[in-house]
Amino acid sequence: MSTPRGEFTSRFGFLMAASGSAVGLGNIWGFPTNAASNGGAAFLFTYLILVFVLAYPALMAELIIGRHAKANAVTALQGLSRGTISRGMGTFVGFAGIITVSLILSFYTIVSGWMVAFLIDPLARIANLDSLADWLTTDTILRNALFVMLFMGLTIYVVSAGVKDGIEKWASRLMPSLVVILLLLILYVITLPGASDGMRAFLIPDFKQLIDPGLIINALGQAFFSLSLGAGTMLIYGSYVSKKENLPALGGMVALLDVGVAVMAGMLILPAMYVAQANGVAIYDESGGLIAGPGLILSVLPALFNSMGSAGLLVALAFFLLMTIASLTSSISMLEVPVAYAVENHSVGRRKAALIIGGIVAIICLTIVANFDDLFDLVVTVTTEYSQPLGGLFFCIFAGWIWNRNSLLQEIKQGFPEVEQSLFWKIWPFYVKFICPVAIAAVYIQLLS
Repeated sequence: MSTPRGEFTSRFGFLMAASGSAVGLGNIWGFPTNAASNGGAAFLFTYLILVFVLAYPALMAELIIGRHAKANAVTALQGLSRGTISRGMGTFVGFAGIITVSLILSFYTIVSGWMVAFLIDPLARIANLDSLADWLTTDTILRNALFVMLFMGLTIYVVSAGVKDGIEKWASRLMPSLVVILLLLILYVITLPGASDGMRAFLIPDFKQLIDPGLIINALGQAFFSLSLGAGTMLIYGSYVSKKENLPALGGMVALLDVGVAVMAGMLILPAMYVAQANGVAIYDESGGLIAGPGLILSVLPALFNSMGSAGLLVALAFFLLMTIASLTSSISMLEVPVAYAVENHSVGRRKAALIIGGIVAIICLTIVANFDDLFDLVVTVTTEYSQPLGGLFFCIFAGWIWNRNSLLQEIKQGFPEVEQSLFWKIWPFYVKFICPVAIAAVYIQLLS
């Protein structure tokens, strides 16, 4: 007897969950510094084009396949297959997605643990627990291991509650909170000395950078990572969408929400970096590039908050609450991918599956923590730069080449009866069949060369 599947109960719930998956640490620290290091608005311009020219079509492929199959990635791709070869490819791509998303979750949980530690830090300082605050902000194996377990516990708690009472319920609470906090921080930071220089770095283009292949690779990687593509995350969320929903419209809203939060993050992080510089904090590394990634979030911005006196404690609290929310809305979507497979294909109870798989990912996290210098960057590079775009390529191949075109049309028609007359149907099938695979493959080859 098959296990009953959950379903999002409202469009709002799906949008909050899907945009929560898309909006994560990659938007809030990756996008702004990528933009500043790659020509400011030139990167923004390229990113926007790639989101809607390549990432949105790939997103739609995952959503449509997921809703059609009402199943996890392995079962969904096997169901679209026409023969032994395509079935084998579907099985491989499905399992590769599960492995990829689990590895992404492993490094993501480590970074998210840092966010939780830095969230508690201002609370400790307000309570005059300075020794605890110092421990929370010092990079040690013990601290990292403890907060890996704490954050994974939060993720398991949400996923084990199911689609309606877990993922949808918490995403509908967390995502609006994230946007409100982000807007309040922007309004505060742009009033500070030096913020206007950061706005110029983010919004004034250097169009000479447009011919740099590195900019295109970075922008495509940012688009795929921030939209959670290529690992089956959006496919599984698509499988929980009602047949009555207009999928092209839903996908467009998710892409717009993701882009909107990424742009808002740029309007916060880049001005904050230049405010930090105005306060005597170094924002450039030894090679002359802007400090990015963990160095930005765990060094530059905390130094800025410390220079702001008592107000800095409240700003730090709000900022790391923002980062923790962004982390959690993404991590629950990642854990859902292997959990859904275990529940549907092996009849494992949801809570048991979440505990077992979350525990396995936690062990991988602890292994990376213990061998951080050797493993962390390796896992990040393999999953986000190589595996995700390749997964997106195969999802496009399944939607464009293997799935019967009429069956595909009938699936979209269930929530969009007039789709055949729409601009979407005039463009998307051709795009997902020819343009997306070629473009993604070209960028992938450039990356390997």
